[in-house]
Amino acid sequence: MIQLLGMPFQQSNMWPSGSIESMIIQQMNEDTIVYSYQSIDELSFELMLRKNIILSARAMNQSNMRFEVFAKSYCNPRYWHLTSSGGFLLRHDVKPSDAIYDIYMNSSQYGFECATAKVIIYYHALLNLISESLFNQLFQNIYLYGWHVDPDLGLTSNYTGHFLPGDVVYFKNPDFDPQTPQWRGENAVVLGDGTYFGHGTGIKTAEQMIHALNRRRKPETNQSAYLTNLITRPSFKHLAELSMSQQVYSIHKYQDAVVQHNESSISFDRYVSYL
Repeated sequence: MIQLLGMPFQQSNMWPSGSIESMIIQQMNEDTIVYSYQSIDELSFELMLRKNIILSARAMNQSNMRFEVFAKSYCNPRYWHLTSSGGFLLRHDVKPSDAIYDIYMNSSQYGFECATAKVIIYYHALLNLISESLFNQLFQNIYLYGWHVDPDLGLTSNYTGHFLPGDVVYFKNPDFDPQTPQWRGENAVVLGDGTYFGHGTGIKTAEQMIHALNRRRKPETNQSAYLTNLITRPSFKHLAELSMSQQVYSIHKYQDAVVQHNESSISFDRYVSYL
């Protein structure tokens, strides 16, 4: 269930019926876990970021990014240094926001494995929600390599039987073929419509995802792949706090500027509308 300032939260008309946000709220309310928020803005931020994770996953599925093992990973050298281990290290002469956008804009120049794909989705989804200036301030030294992430993204993994749209789940393939260890499992984004996105497998139902992994088992084995109850999520609360504190800082900064420069050509209300 959802609690707002310690009180049960009821669905409002802020999110129309049938929207991704409304679907997430419904699933939260059906869960035995209590999702607690200190403000409607904090709840709204999580809903928007979860929605963006889904949209970024679908955009990756429609792109020309390829699935590659670490040894064969590649990237656009204009924005990233390819490390000997197959990671992408942000160049110091480019903006982090430009580098993340480039992965989607010039997708044919990128190949990476499935964990790296999920981290890219997280960065892209967040970038489409907060300001570029805040994103560039927070993530100045991005290194894309498996589950390696900046601390401010705050990824956590835990076990639960209830998945929410925007979560990343794990399909395990216990009898994977040693010749193709990359298929020991698949990290997949929960899309909310009964399907999952995995980089390398595409968008599939759980049954289809399991079937795809079973085709990559050791010869003459019959232990099926399965969906585990392990989920991974960014720290929605921490990111919401960073975003909201930046907005307050920007408003106060502008107010101070107005006091010092009465000749400012735009109004405070107009400025706030840009945040």
